[in-house]
Amino acid sequence: MITSIQGTLATATPLRAVIEVNGLGYEVHVPVTTAEKLPAPGKPVKLHTHVVYREDAHTLYGFHREAERDFFRLMIEHVTGVGPKMALTIMSKLSLPMLESAIRAGDIGTLAQCPGIGRKTAERLVVELKSKVGATSDGTASAVVPGGNSSHADAVAALGALGYKPADAEQSVRRAALALGGEPTTEALIKRALN
Repeated sequence: MITSIQGTLATATPLRAVIEVNGLGYEVHVPVTTAEKLPAPGKPVKLHTHVVYREDAHTLYGFHREAERDFFRLMIEHVTGVGPKMALTIMSKLSLPMLESAIRAGDIGTLAQCPGIGRKTAERLVVELKSKVGATSDGTASAVVPGGNSSHADAVAALGALGYKPADAEQSVRRAALALGGEPTTEALIKRALN
């Protein structure tokens, strides 16, 4: 199995990247949350990958962090009715900290806001993943994004307390984190998101 790909970013769109490695261009499907973190074309890039082998296609999915890839695997392997395309859609709408938080809290409403995800699928995500959140597909503890995860989730919660819809709060905090770079504090994320 191909677990990562490292090379030069040739092109990128919000859901796809082409990475050149030794003269070959690999098409990698990515969630928007990963596409936002890609460098400019021509720069080196590394993505953590998962390959889906089907009779008619071999599709490569890529993620900025290993924890994101592992969560993608959990969804497609353990949630009835969730395939790679739906999992990519979910991860494009909500970041990993927001997804884990919604699943732990049983927040069906937030999960159901993802395009193509109805209430029943959101309920299945909670029921089938609640005990697995924070674990990899082999059952071991996941190295969920180090550092900034709690500040990210705290900033989203703070915006929610101020009246933001969960998906809007998540998007504002993601933009703030990208603009600030590094691992910003909760306070810095909130200030930037409110501006």
